[in-house]
Amino acid sequence: RKTIDRLQKGSGGGKGGKGPSPQEAIQKLRETEEMLTKKQEFLEKKIEQELQIAKKNGTKNKRAALQALKRKKRYEKQLAQIDGTLSTIEFQREALENANTNTEVLKNMGFAAKAMKSAHENMDIDKVDDLMQDITEQQELAQEISDAISKPVGFGEEFDEDELLAELDELEQEELDKNLLEIGGPENVPLPNVPSSSLPSRPGKKFLTSLYYNYELTTAPVSISEKNSFTFWEISCLDLLRS
Repeated sequence: RKTIDRLQKGSGGGKGGKGPSPQEAIQKLRETEEMLTKKQEFLEKKIEQELQIAKKNGTKNKRAALQALKRKKRYEKQLAQIDGTLSTIEFQREALENANTNTEVLKNMGFAAKAMKSAHENMDIDKVDDLMQDITEQQELAQEISDAISKPVGFGEEFDEDELLAELDELEQEELDKNLLEIGGPENVPLPNVPSSSLPSRPGKKFLTSLYYNYELTTAPVSISEKNSFTFWEISCLDLLRS
């Protein structure tokens, strides 16, 4: 008990002194580990040397061999003590590192808790609920406005689509009839007169040949009005001659 008290007083661990920080203690333990490791390596070399001396003098000088073995045993005992001490120090250092880590974690968690408390200090859960409700209502209102804007507007007038389609068909039919009437050209071509006399069953070849030369092979160009002077019967005869 007295030895422990002296160690505590020497290390500043008494009641009146301030204890070392975890970082300082961890650093001291690491330095002690390095020192003991070097001591361990030294003893291992000494043990090997004494073993070689004992082997060398085993038959020649038994007294020297026995002294070497005794020293070897002392070194081995010291080495075993150092191994136990290193294990204890390593365990203590790891526990202290874990405690230091936990202390830092708790300190940071406490700091974060204070920051969160400060952030929520001016917040009221009822005000938050009201704010979220207002946001929801405004979003719904915005959606209704968007729907109303995107909906087609007829300015108060509604038309029957079937009636519009029927009117469009009538316009298309009128345009088609107009185009059919304009196919013959801009001039008004009168229809051939109906013959007053009855047509022969088959006109003679001489008559048809004469008619052909008068209508198709004339040297002077034949105008539209001249061609229109032929009767329907004469044009029919020309068609028969061509066939």
